[in-house]
Amino acid sequence: QVQLVESGGGLVQAGGSLRLSCAASGRTSGNYAMGWFRQAPGKEREFVARMWWRATNTYYTDSVKGRFTISTDNAKNTVYLQMNSLKPEDTAVYYCAATRVLRNGREKLPTEYDYWGQGTQVTVSS
Repeated sequence: QVQLVESGGGLVQAGGSLRLSCAASGRTSGNYAMGWFRQAPGKEREFVARMWWRATNTYYTDSVKGRFTISTDNAKNTVYLQMNSLKPEDTAVYYCAATRVLRNGREKLPTEYDYWGQGTQVTVSS
């Protein structure tokens, strides 16, 4: 089992920045795919970004490319999401997720991830 705890959410004005953290504990040895998702009220959970613990390649949804950066600190078992140039449409609950097995082309699907954090609220005011 892997436990994930997000932090770093809050209220920010449009154009501002936030950095979300996701601390992993439990059975964290091995290579996991770490993903960030978000869910706005009345909408489905949406993929934001993904990277592997033991690799540097990253993958983003189009709407956040150039604004968000996913990164990991293996020593701290923590994955980050740096969010810059925030827009009101980025407002959502942001979730961290993890899985050992991620099939090619399916990283955007929440069902592909086995472990989830409780979420952290991000609110961007206009």
